[in-house]
Amino acid sequence: MKSPYKSIADAVVRHPAAVAGLFVAALLVAFYGTGLITMETGSDTYMDKTTTRGMLFDKYADSFMSDSIMLLVETDNVLNPDVLAYLDRVQADIADERYVDSTRSIVDLVRQVNGGKLPTSAAEVQRAKALVPPETLERYVPSNMMTIGIVTLEPGVSSEVRENVLNSIASVVAISGPPPGVQVTVSGDPAFAQQMKQEMGTSMGVLIGAAMLLMVLAVGLLFSHVRYRLLPVAVVATGLIFTFGLMGLAGIHINMATIGAFPVLIGIGIDYAIQFHSRFEEERRRAPIDESVVTTITKAGPSVLYAMLSTSMGFIAMGISPVPMVRSFGIVCVIGVVMCYLAALIAVPTFGVLIKYRPKKEESAANGGAMEAYNQFLGNLAVKIAKNPVPILLILGLVAIIGVEMDNEIRISTDEQTFVPSDMPAVVDLKKITRTMGSTQTLPVYIRGDDVTSLESLRWIQGFSAYEVEENADVTGATSIVTEILRYNKGVMPQTDAGVREVLDRIPEETKKKYLSGNMETVVQFSLTDMEMEQAKGLITKVRQDIAWEKPPAGIVADPTGSLELFTTLMDDIEKGKTQMTVLGFGLILAFLLLVYRKIGKAASPLVPIVMIIGWNGLIMYALGIDYTPLTACLGSMTIGVASEYTVLIMERFYEEREKGRELYDAIHQSVSRIGTAITVSGMTTVFGFSALILSTFNIVQNFGVVTVITVGFSLIGAIIVMPAVLALMGRPSAHPASTALEE
Repeated sequence: MKSPYKSIADAVVRHPAAVAGLFVAALLVAFYGTGLITMETGSDTYMDKTTTRGMLFDKYADSFMSDSIMLLVETDNVLNPDVLAYLDRVQADIADERYVDSTRSIVDLVRQVNGGKLPTSAAEVQRAKALVPPETLERYVPSNMMTIGIVTLEPGVSSEVRENVLNSIASVVAISGPPPGVQVTVSGDPAFAQQMKQEMGTSMGVLIGAAMLLMVLAVGLLFSHVRYRLLPVAVVATGLIFTFGLMGLAGIHINMATIGAFPVLIGIGIDYAIQFHSRFEEERRRAPIDESVVTTITKAGPSVLYAMLSTSMGFIAMGISPVPMVRSFGIVCVIGVVMCYLAALIAVPTFGVLIKYRPKKEESAANGGAMEAYNQFLGNLAVKIAKNPVPILLILGLVAIIGVEMDNEIRISTDEQTFVPSDMPAVVDLKKITRTMGSTQTLPVYIRGDDVTSLESLRWIQGFSAYEVEENADVTGATSIVTEILRYNKGVMPQTDAGVREVLDRIPEETKKKYLSGNMETVVQFSLTDMEMEQAKGLITKVRQDIAWEKPPAGIVADPTGSLELFTTLMDDIEKGKTQMTVLGFGLILAFLLLVYRKIGKAASPLVPIVMIIGWNGLIMYALGIDYTPLTACLGSMTIGVASEYTVLIMERFYEEREKGRELYDAIHQSVSRIGTAITVSGMTTVFGFSALILSTFNIVQNFGVVTVITVGFSLIGAIIVMPAVLALMGRPSAHPASTALEE
């Protein structure tokens, strides 16, 4: 049966223009697909909505979760009658917007204590101010120079609707004509989400542009021995377009994690283009174009495929992560490396045929004595290591063990505000609001069952709410349908179910729907002090335990949910997922190598340095104070994919030299001195691509960039230093070189 690589080679040789035409047509389709890409933020990126927790969150969000848009008003005197009249007018305009459920501000409080009218003089303002409870006044007017209005949206609106409402409110404010000196800022979580999308788009463009520029620099410096040295950059650019296009056509969204995938793809994908370009240049020096194309595609194609598949194993392992953004990062990386491989496989030889590629003169490509000196240095270093493998492996292994221990001490960060640029206006405004109004954190307990309005259920809600407020210092209050029943029944709980129904009938629907959906769903909103995620995680665990201890009535179920529960549970998902991904990554790469080599010793050898690298990663993250986030949690499985390519290449060359009859140390010297230089160039090129991540304004991406750059450095150390020691131990028992030959 004809090899697919031979078929591709024949097509390129016989019909290069047609192949180029098909390539360009596919590129145009990909350009169309890029226009379909959308940004994704919010709970969908952190929580799997197909799980019980995810479905519970969505049900709660649809019934009760209302986004609040904050209007931050600053001026010399917010209680000036003219300012109050302006706020009243703006608030009325906003209340008329579709999907706005309610509005409230200091204007409502002043009206309430002033007979339903706004004060028209400073004296009337002062009289009204004296009638407002001090704690309420302090919340809405912490100083005479600032006040906050709250616009509550209808529960369950989509992110698109929320963004449209936010834009409408911003337009209302922009044309409102405030009095001189009055500044109004639209803030809150919806504004944060909108700005984050905008920042993601900007950051992605900067990252890709920076990565491509760094690739031009790296290839220009390190790839000067070939003609058209910048061809690999153009090839990886087309691979990136194919990736974007497939993402758009497949409906894969861009989120905070996937924007970090593109510099990674550029750093890895450039290597494939360089491999094909180098092999084609080499073949053209000794053969005609047609023969060079066939040799390049049929020989380099499979070997680069194995490297690409090895790298993909680490990314495929991310598919088991419980965090959607991590899974999408893995999917995008797999799509990207495949597209970059295919682009290099087709584009490089087709380009060569169309332009009648002439190789650069070999003598002009020589790198003088420096490259040869580096080759000899690597070879001699490898032999010294191979002659003393046990101490080297023990010392480096001990460092790795320390790193594994330190890994348990690394913090897990899930605070979304720490992922984005700290100077992003929405973050600054949110912090100002928190300082002004105090904590805005809440913990909803979502309750559902046969009849949540039965007297028995309401008494349980009342008792449970009181217990949590009394027993937990971090819980500052609780509001529920019981709160409204007591308010409309003179502070007394009805004594019968009929009495409950009678009180419920008196409560306005607008008030009831905040806490009650039919008679089968209700919610208790616990207000909390401002706290770190670790502290919040402990509180939620205690609330779960309290629910289990103080069981709801038969047929009634209660669970904590909401955004705070989402981000605290994300900590567990990251901790569990990073270990599972790493273990699966090792399993996949070991299975792949066993399939190729069919000997456990040979298949396991390249994994020894990788195990150490993962330990070193933990140590460097601890030393640099870098937290685990949804993105850095991918580091273990990504390390397996990146480092395996280098270690496998060293091992392949070692066994090739042994097959030629070289003795152990000579084979190690040859393999490292020849492959080590190529790996160093490849690794440095990859480092240039990954370095673009450090330029990101997103802290989550920037920290990921720092550790990935260091990881590539560790991967080079693992291949050039650890691998010779492993090969020395693995190669010593062999009685004859032929016994170590690669299986066909």
